[in-house]
Amino acid sequence: MSGLREGRGWRQLALDFRWDESAELGAFVPGPNAEAVAAVRRAAVRPGQPVYLYGEPGTGKSHLLQSACTLATSAGRTAVYLPLGEMLEWSAGLLDGLENVSLVALDDLHRLRDRPAWQEALFYLFNRLRDAGGQLIVAADQRPGRIGLTLPDLVSRLQWGLVFCLRELSDEDRLVALQRRAHSRGMELPEETARYLLAHYPRRTRYLFGLLEELDVASLQARRRLTIPFLKRVLGPADQ
Repeated sequence: MSGLREGRGWRQLALDFRWDESAELGAFVPGPNAEAVAAVRRAAVRPGQPVYLYGEPGTGKSHLLQSACTLATSAGRTAVYLPLGEMLEWSAGLLDGLENVSLVALDDLHRLRDRPAWQEALFYLFNRLRDAGGQLIVAADQRPGRIGLTLPDLVSRLQWGLVFCLRELSDEDRLVALQRRAHSRGMELPEETARYLLAHYPRRTRYLFGLLEELDVASLQARRRLTIPFLKRVLGPADQ
């Protein structure tokens, strides 16, 4: 993506930073986050207040943003997903023109700490998007007033919207999430194998999904079912 430049246009940005179109809200296990998931679903299909998601890594922020983009486009709207951490080496002018998009999803907003030009550009995008009837969904690691933004007007705009803290899933919800993820990949994950994963490996959802991908590849190559002995052979000792 070395060719990125100011004024590139939102359609090209959408191609440069393509979201995972397999991300779907229906595959997301809400657990204690049902209210946030419902707000994201509404925002994807009709404009309203900005939605701000924050929480620890692995709580599903990026999945929800990308799922919103998938849902918006399936409803005939335009959408762009921008992981800000991958964009900061370029000009903040990349945000110009995004008010022409129905849904703008900005990930890793906390990466704008000590980036006054980007903060100012986002502030003006916020205003233009609101005037144009568009929708903004953002995600960060903490609530708006605690991510180190130095532009007070931007912080107040973000606080004006719907703010949700995403919380970790319970083990039972993680079990459901693992099985849904496996099903979406065409894998058969026996419950006893899923429970072994939860009992012997770190319970972070993103980490567990990474193990599933590793197991998927290994099981296809070996033409083996996902039994506990096969899991032990592939993954080795747990590193919890």
